[in-house]
Amino acid sequence: MPPTPPHSGPADPGDADLAHLRRSFVVATHAAKRGNAPFGAVVASPSGTVLVEAGNRVGETGDCTAHAELVAVRIASAKFSPAELRKATIYASAEPCVMCSGAIYWSGIRRIVYGIDAVSLRRLHGETANATDVELSPRQVFAASPHDAQIVGPLLVDEAALVHRVRAGTKRS
Repeated sequence: MPPTPPHSGPADPGDADLAHLRRSFVVATHAAKRGNAPFGAVVASPSGTVLVEAGNRVGETGDCTAHAELVAVRIASAKFSPAELRKATIYASAEPCVMCSGAIYWSGIRRIVYGIDAVSLRRLHGETANATDVELSPRQVFAASPHDAQIVGPLLVDEAALVHRVRAGTKRS
């Protein structure tokens, strides 16, 4: 992964950040129990109020775009104003893919906190670290934008990896 762009901004996660991130792991576990890939997302307000929780729904719906972050963004965008979303944080159990990063960008959310990074996740599933899929990190997506964003992660990687270890062989979809 390239160096962190300046507008990713360093930030020390607080206790609330870690609690919301851990909640995304629980949401990911629930998604896996419903036959989906084990990914979860939580959107929270600056005060820490949970606005939306969503798990991956690809297995349930057959919709290849139903990643946890995208489902969360769809729900949040329908319920909250752009001004509210600009102040919100999305917590993702794993580093958002390029599609989800784009959706987060378009939603106006400018803070992302995530668990396991994409390279570690691929290694966990036995894939090569330099897989040739469309792998742009959220930092790369936001670096190409005119908007400042704060991207924090990877965090709690061992905890984030647990649901994937339990469900070995699952590929991200």
